[in-house]
Amino acid sequence: MTPSLKLVDATVLVNQGTPEEKIILDHVNLTVESGEFVTVLGSNGAGKSTLFNVIAGSLKLTTGKVFLGDQDVTQMNEIARTKTLSRVFQDPKLGTAPRMTVAENLLLAERRGEKRRLRSRGLTIEKRAELVKIADQMGNGLAQRLDVATGQLSGGQRQALAFLMATEKRPELLLLDEHTAALDPKTSTQLMDLTDQQIRQQHLTAMMITHNLSDALAYGDRLLVMSNGKIAMDYTGEKKQALTLEELLTFFNRY
Repeated sequence: MTPSLKLVDATVLVNQGTPEEKIILDHVNLTVESGEFVTVLGSNGAGKSTLFNVIAGSLKLTTGKVFLGDQDVTQMNEIARTKTLSRVFQDPKLGTAPRMTVAENLLLAERRGEKRRLRSRGLTIEKRAELVKIADQMGNGLAQRLDVATGQLSGGQRQALAFLMATEKRPELLLLDEHTAALDPKTSTQLMDLTDQQIRQQHLTAMMITHNLSDALAYGDRLLVMSNGKIAMDYTGEKKQALTLEELLTFFNRY
């Protein structure tokens, strides 16, 4: 089976040819198999966001290659990659259209990668019932606000909507970029439960950056720890299950 993601010697240099030249992603080789749920840890500046930006196409590699499925997407732009890849950011304001209603946002997400013909007015009873079912998955009142402009939602509701939009049409790869970091503890827990449920039910391939060590241990099949632009540790299977919070803290104290 073809992996969902493969990075080959992925390297990013900034300030090339100057005294400030720096490697922010250092010859990273990574294969993520179809259906894997990978959590990614690392201190600030470790290379986590750079890794995601390279995968998503918002940052070009200096050298190396990126494959999504069996396709070499190294030269493909960010917009083209969204046909198969979805991303949820830390900021609830990103990933949704604030002046459009919840229903309109969900309809847009339904047509990701296709020509979009938005017709939210006069929704059929069947389509509205379908959108209510989608929006009700987190149980935070979003389903009762289908006709409300997204910009008027709470941060938690808006982030839940962004996640639902990212998974409404099954992506080949889901990138979760600290998607619960800006939320209060209760809302964060609700969204993490929904995240785990959707990934399992849809058998999604997903990568999740988090600063929450407990979440990194509790969720996912695999844990990557980044440091200085490299993957310093890679825990899978029984090794990940046996990993303790104390061991992770010891690692971070070393780097």
